[in-house]
Amino acid sequence: MSAGTGVAHSEYNLHESQNLRLLQIWILPPTKNLQPIYGSHRYKEDELTNKLLNIVSSVNGNSKIKIRQNVNIFVSKLDEKNVIEFELKDDKQIYFVQIEGSSLVNQIILSNGDAMELYDENLSIEAMENSHFLFIEMYKDR
Repeated sequence: MSAGTGVAHSEYNLHESQNLRLLQIWILPPTKNLQPIYGSHRYKEDELTNKLLNIVSSVNGNSKIKIRQNVNIFVSKLDEKNVIEFELKDDKQIYFVQIEGSSLVNQIILSNGDAMELYDENLSIEAMENSHFLFIEMYKDR
């Protein structure tokens, strides 16, 4: 969702016995008072199993969900021992979140809830066990 001039929303769990888990990530828009945009899409498990899935992009990007900022959000579920590589362009950085399981990310072990930032190096992710993660590719802080 890009709230822009403002939207009303809430998150709640409709299930009586299962906990709700969610990540709320705030990304500032380039300017104030933009028209709101929002989207949702239910991806299939095979779209993110052992590969990267671009779930959010800029309005000019390729994902099904768009926001008003020049970022890409990727997600994956890697089976144990599988590896994904991602080339980072010179003007970009990554914020990586390990959602479940554990991964060896550029030779650093991350477990449930761990996060890290990467600058000036490509991304290499190896699942130490079944692993679910998300990362945001964005411009470097200037």
